[in-house]
Amino acid sequence: MVESIARVKHIRVTATKARRVVNLIRGKQAVEALAILKFAPQGASEPVYKLVASAMANARVKADAANTFLDEQDLFVSEAFVDEGTTLKRFQPRAQGRAFQILKRTSHITIVLSTPDEADAAKATTAKAGKK
Repeated sequence: MVESIARVKHIRVTATKARRVVNLIRGKQAVEALAILKFAPQGASEPVYKLVASAMANARVKADAANTFLDEQDLFVSEAFVDEGTTLKRFQPRAQGRAFQILKRTSHITIVLSTPDEADAAKATTAKAGKK
């Protein structure tokens, strides 16, 4: 019925640290994912929490535009992935006139929420495409 996407780009957290957090919520219900992220000790859990909440709001707006009923308990995280963003390169002075490079890594995080019937329809279309 409803599929919503939320993305954040150039967030100042490394991709590997963000992937640890995203792996906790992949496949879970959206409300359960918010509860997990609220109490996760990792620093990347706060931006991912905001991203899941934004995806839920996007789903609500999409359902209102289509004039359909949306129960937030039905939404689940169908896709969640983290890509590497640009790397900011900074230099720190070291002994004897040398310079030490500091890499400040960024990442792009994408969360896709959908209802179960939407996920089943997506799987059916990919299965048909795979048979051809």
